[in-house]
Amino acid sequence: MSLSCALTFDFDAFSVWIGSYKSRNPSTVSRGELGAVAVPRILALLERHGLPATVCVPGHTALAYPDLVKRIRDGGHEIAHHGWVHENPADFDESGERQNLERGLEALQRVAGVTPAGYRSPAWDVSDKTVGLLLEYGFRYDSSLMGGDFLPYYARRGDRFDAVSPYRFGENVDLVELPVSWLLDDFPHFEHAEDNPGLAAPSKVEEIWAAEFAWAAENVPGGLFNLTLHPQVIGRGHRLAMLERLIE
Repeated sequence: MSLSCALTFDFDAFSVWIGSYKSRNPSTVSRGELGAVAVPRILALLERHGLPATVCVPGHTALAYPDLVKRIRDGGHEIAHHGWVHENPADFDESGERQNLERGLEALQRVAGVTPAGYRSPAWDVSDKTVGLLLEYGFRYDSSLMGGDFLPYYARRGDRFDAVSPYRFGENVDLVELPVSWLLDDFPHFEHAEDNPGLAAPSKVEEIWAAEFAWAAENVPGGLFNLTLHPQVIGRGHRLAMLERLIE
């Protein structure tokens, strides 16, 4: 069995700066606009290589850039749910998390006529209610957790943990987890932000990603090499050139 490769793009646009970073500074928020500039470049790259991708889209982004989201859909790429405005689900009670999930679903349906099968939480933050809500709303897979590297597994709900008791495992449920890693995410390597220096050379990241791919291809048959990319990050020229080399 061969190794499967997933090129996944989180089209956050403004939402990451408004939701995760809680910025109201017009300059900071404007950084998200580069994502819209970069999406056509990325779509062209994927078309050159005949590759489908998964694009995780917050509802806020879908409403801001409906034409781009339709282009993603029309290019044959999967659209997955990525929250409403890149909010941390754990910052909300169950009612609030449900509302954000529904707002994201409504936006993707309104803009692109899509009911997504997959979910990726903003910044890979989840609450103890997230898995149950994903099951309730009919999602087939999640890509937010880090309980493995190259082998998908079934998610659990009902885990219990604190600082003094033994860890208590919950039950596995019918939700496939496609594990992620900050190592295979472009944002911590490249993006300069208040909590992250970023700005690494693409050659450094190319070395890491290529080595991870080579190891997985040799040692994890039937596994999944899952890259997480952000148009506003990977879409800069020298980084996009690196991604194309990796694809080739």
